[in-house]
Amino acid sequence: MPLDYARLLGRFIYVWAWPMANTHARIAAMEQVPEPGLQGGILPVAPINSLSMLTDYIDPAQRFVAAPNQDVVYGLSALRLDKEAVVVQVPDFGSRFWVFQMADQRTDGFGRLGKMYGSKPGFYLLVGPDWKGNVPKGITAVFRSPTKGAFVFPRVFQDDTPEDKAAVQPLINRIGVYPISQFDGKIKVRDWSKSRKFPAAAGGSGEAVWVNPETFFELLPTLLDEVPPQAGEEAIYTQARSLVAAAKRDPAVATALKEAASQTEQELLKSQLFEWRNQGLRLPTGWTMQTNAAQWGADYLTRVSAAKANIFSNAPNETMYLALDLGPDGQRLSGANDYTLTFPAGAVPPVKGFWSLTMYNKEHFFEPNEINRFSIGTKNKDLKYAANGSLTLYLSHDKPREAEKVANWLPAPAGEFSVYIRAYWPDPAIVNRQWSPPAVVRER
Repeated sequence: MPLDYARLLGRFIYVWAWPMANTHARIAAMEQVPEPGLQGGILPVAPINSLSMLTDYIDPAQRFVAAPNQDVVYGLSALRLDKEAVVVQVPDFGSRFWVFQMADQRTDGFGRLGKMYGSKPGFYLLVGPDWKGNVPKGITAVFRSPTKGAFVFPRVFQDDTPEDKAAVQPLINRIGVYPISQFDGKIKVRDWSKSRKFPAAAGGSGEAVWVNPETFFELLPTLLDEVPPQAGEEAIYTQARSLVAAAKRDPAVATALKEAASQTEQELLKSQLFEWRNQGLRLPTGWTMQTNAAQWGADYLTRVSAAKANIFSNAPNETMYLALDLGPDGQRLSGANDYTLTFPAGAVPPVKGFWSLTMYNKEHFFEPNEINRFSIGTKNKDLKYAANGSLTLYLSHDKPREAEKVANWLPAPAGEFSVYIRAYWPDPAIVNRQWSPPAVVRER
C-alpha cells in the first residue's frame, strides 16, 4: 500500500472511529472499579453494569468528561450488554425534571426515558443487539442498544438551595442500574452519601486522555468487532480492515498510520474541532448550536467534535446546546474584558424543563472563583430582573462593584473562556430556531 494513501485513509479512519475508541476506553476503565464509589472523592465510578450517583452538583475539579453542567445531580453507568441485560430503576420524581440518557458506543442515543416522554416510575430493561432472552414480569419497557457497549447517565434537576438539595436525596437513593439476574421486582434503595471513596487518578488540567494515537490502529480491530456498521458503512469497515492488514505486513505502513493519527490529533482534534465555533450551526448572533446531538448518523465531523469537546450530549428534544467562543469583536472571549448578556422581557430560553448559562475555561472545564459559581439560570432563585422585565447577566473576571449585580454575575476565568446555554426540554421555538440567544455585549 502506498504510504501517502495509508496516511490519507488513516486520517479519515482516525476521525471516524475516535468516538468509539473514546467510549471503549471509558468502559474499560470501569471494568477496573471494584464497587460503586467516588474516584478522588468527587467522580462517580462503578463496575460494569452497575451505577454510581453523586449527591450534589458535579465537583468543579473533575476531569473525566469535558463541559459538564452544574444544574443536575449526575449518575454514571457503563454497560457491557453482551455480558448481561440490565435493569434501570426509576423512582417517582413528581414534578421534578429528570432524564436518563442512554448512549451507545458511537455516542448516539437510544431509548427514551425522562420527564419529556411521560415515562412512569418503574423498571426498564436495557438489552444488547443480539439479546433474545425473556422479559421478566414487572418490566415497563425494553430498550435495545445497537452496540454491546453502552452508558446510562441519570440527570436529576436540583435548585441551588439547601432545601432542594435535601429534598432530592431520597429520590436519587432510589435510582438503580443492575444486572437482570438481580431483578426481583422490588425497589432497591442505596444511600449514595455513603459511597466508598477511591484515590484520584493522575492527570493535568485538561480532560483525561482516552484515545492514544500511538496505539489507535492496534485497537482498531477490536473496535470494528465491537461496533457493527451503520447502514451504508460496510465499505468503511472494509477499508479500515485493509489498513490494519497492510500495517501488519509492512512496518512502514504501521509507522505512517501512527504519524497520521498523531498529526490528526494535534492539528485537528485538539485545536480546530475542540473549538465550539467549528461545530454545529452558526447563528446570526455569533452562537453555534447542535442540531443533531446523539443522533449523528453519518455526520462524522460533528460526532467527533462533540466527543472531543462535550461528549455525551442529549438528543435535541431533550436538550438544546448553544455555545459561544467569540465576543462581538470576533476575538476570543476573555476575562480581560467585561461582557453582558441581556434577555429581553419574556425572552429567556423557552423551556419546559430548565435553562442555564455555564462558564468554561479554554479547556472546557470549570475555573475556581471566589463565589464558587459556575452556571446561572433556572436553579438560581435570586436573579434580579429589570423593571421592564429583562434579565442581564454579567460575565467578567472581576466581581461587579454594584452589589445588586452580584446575583446575576457569572465569574469568568482571567484568560480565555467559552459560555454554553443548555435548554432542557426545549420548546419547539428553540429547536426550530425561531428563538436564539441575544448577542453578548462587551462593556470593557
